[in-house]
Amino acid sequence: MEPSESTAEPSASTGTPEPAVTTCYRHPKAETYVRCIRCDRHICPDCMREAPVGHQCVECVKEGMRSVRQARTAFGGRISAVPAVTYTLIALNVLAYLAELVRPAVVDRFGMLGAHLVDTDGNHYLYDPALTDVLRPEGVVAGEWYRLLTGAFLHLPATDTPFGVVHIVMNMVALWNLGRVVEAQLGRVRYLALYLLSALGGSVFVLLIAPEQLAVGASGAVFGLGAAYYVMARRLGADMASVNRYMAGLLLWMVVSAGFASWQGHLGGLLAGGVVTAAYAYAPRSGRRALVQAAACAALLALLVLCAWGKVVGLTGGAA
Repeated sequence: MEPSESTAEPSASTGTPEPAVTTCYRHPKAETYVRCIRCDRHICPDCMREAPVGHQCVECVKEGMRSVRQARTAFGGRISAVPAVTYTLIALNVLAYLAELVRPAVVDRFGMLGAHLVDTDGNHYLYDPALTDVLRPEGVVAGEWYRLLTGAFLHLPATDTPFGVVHIVMNMVALWNLGRVVEAQLGRVRYLALYLLSALGGSVFVLLIAPEQLAVGASGAVFGLGAAYYVMARRLGADMASVNRYMAGLLLWMVVSAGFASWQGHLGGLLAGGVVTAAYAYAPRSGRRALVQAAACAALLALLVLCAWGKVVGLTGGAA
């Protein structure tokens, strides 16, 4: 009798060897047979990123993103869907206002004040260099330079005047409406520089024209944003009818509020904001655009600091 045919599988010693197990280069315990189409390394499902053909690894995707030119606005800013700087500025103003409600002395300590004298009982007097041996100077003339910026984040206390709540509400509504538009066009860095320089410009004008006046409020910076809105609209060729109406209302408010608000701060912020945005808008569109814009901001900052220093020297008789 002939032996029957065997259907058994070949033994391990005589069969074909099993294929080698390959693992992900980032996760050595994950078995995979898929390779990145760029670097040819094995990648597991967690590391796979869809590509037009096949898959890429995480590192190759990041490398490819770095080589892609990021979209920019007409003024050179990075495109961002969330006005994070505007949100942050509003939050800082509101937090400062809450601090005022808890401790009203914050306004006297950090408000924009050029030159005053104060006695040991806390009574305030107009500045006179001849009395500095008897009364203590306070304000920028006393070296409190931080007031040039901190005053722009404070507002009229509600405990002193009913206009206090209206003051911060109006400024924050204007900051919300203008800030989102301006930030979207300028990008976060340029927008923040514009805001701070406008606030500083308003404070310097107060120091130059009314150094004895205690001024608080974000109005100077808001007026700077208004100037930016106007300059950007003209540069982009927008319909100026609505823009002109808005600016007319802003300027009318500056005139009307001159009797009870710091028109010096409003005007200073308006001029500073216009200068900064003009530099943004009309800088040459080349690889040096960012450098030109930064140089313009630095030049304006230097001018404002020089003006403030010169005024303090004039008030103190050379002891700045």
